[in-house]
Amino acid sequence: MEMMKPCYLLMIVSVLNVMVFSAIFVSAKKSGDVTELQIGVKFKPESCDVQAHKGDRIKVHYRGKLIDGTVFDSSFERGDPIEFELGSGQVIKGWDQGILGMCVGEKRKLKIPAKLGYGAQGSPPTIPGGATLIFDTELVAVNGKTSSGEKTTGGKSEL
Repeated sequence: MEMMKPCYLLMIVSVLNVMVFSAIFVSAKKSGDVTELQIGVKFKPESCDVQAHKGDRIKVHYRGKLIDGTVFDSSFERGDPIEFELGSGQVIKGWDQGILGMCVGEKRKLKIPAKLGYGAQGSPPTIPGGATLIFDTELVAVNGKTSSGEKTTGGKSEL
């Protein structure tokens, strides 16, 4: 009987571990956290005359939210898209990966895991550590060109 006690104890600990890890997994799934980049195309123009490639200078409008819907930043409200070189590390990795291949005028929703966002440290005070980020994005221009091929100035197109 003495030999059976360690086996029972081991079995109980194993069952408890499964229950705890299952609860953590279900909790993460319910909260909307993701472990890999998710890209949802919300709108794509009929023709894709201008597309974003690594090394291009691009302009993007965005609205950044936490899983609970809290907006932490928005270029739409400011009326001034962000401009950066795609793939150069000037923005979070989720953006460099999620915007690659977008057409000017295309709109995407990016769900970015913490490892491709601000990581375990977050970006206090608005973005907590380990946060999954959701971005509504719209590619405005690539190398100064809009979808019509017109050059842009500032945040608005010359049409």
